[in-house]
Amino acid sequence: MQIRTYLDDTYAEQVDTRVIATGHHEGRPWVAVEHCLFHPQGGGQPADRGSLEDIEVVPVWDHRLGLVTVMSASASAGWPEFAKGQAVRARIDLDARMAHAALHTAGHLIDAAGRAQGWEPAGSNHFPGQARIEFTTPQVDPRLTEPEGRQEILTELRKTVAAAIAESLPVTAAVDEQGRRAVSLGSLHSAPCGGTHVRRLGDLSDVDLSTLKVKRGRIRVSYSASHESRS
Repeated sequence: MQIRTYLDDTYAEQVDTRVIATGHHEGRPWVAVEHCLFHPQGGGQPADRGSLEDIEVVPVWDHRLGLVTVMSASASAGWPEFAKGQAVRARIDLDARMAHAALHTAGHLIDAAGRAQGWEPAGSNHFPGQARIEFTTPQVDPRLTEPEGRQEILTELRKTVAAAIAESLPVTAAVDEQGRRAVSLGSLHSAPCGGTHVRRLGDLSDVDLSTLKVKRGRIRVSYSASHESRS
């Protein structure tokens, strides 16, 4: 059984664990560990960067096995012969993790602001430099058809986001009886999610809703965000 440690503590940088499975995929060896520190790519969030026993690795969700596996980040790099039960040390790039968590949390906050406009979520991307939240709307706001109107709505979204950050609402996660995980921003917003997040909205910094565009019936809000410095 694998424990998804990356969901338990966004800020855990290192863990000592053991190998629970090994194998090969398309000729390349992989390993699965009991306490998995690595978030695989999914849900609009990029994969963590990190190492296993000082070997740079890439995590991948294996649907067939129901495990997060890791393999060498370089196909040409050496790979030791890991054995089931072997003690190993896993480590993530915490700066990258915090950047991903900030973008994902800011995405949820923008989702909440869009829902307050009566919009429905239609897609998300939390990758650095590409982050955006997309919506559809059952009743078209006439302001969306004009540049001035879109700017007015974008200003409203920015105010909603800034107010929630100023209030520093807590960011929490809970798993229901069916094993479904939901992430909540205080009482403002809750949504199913398997990503990593900051502890509170006050941890967010430089949140910028840069543009609002309407294309093919979708409202796209592009944004950027970072994690408040912990120094």
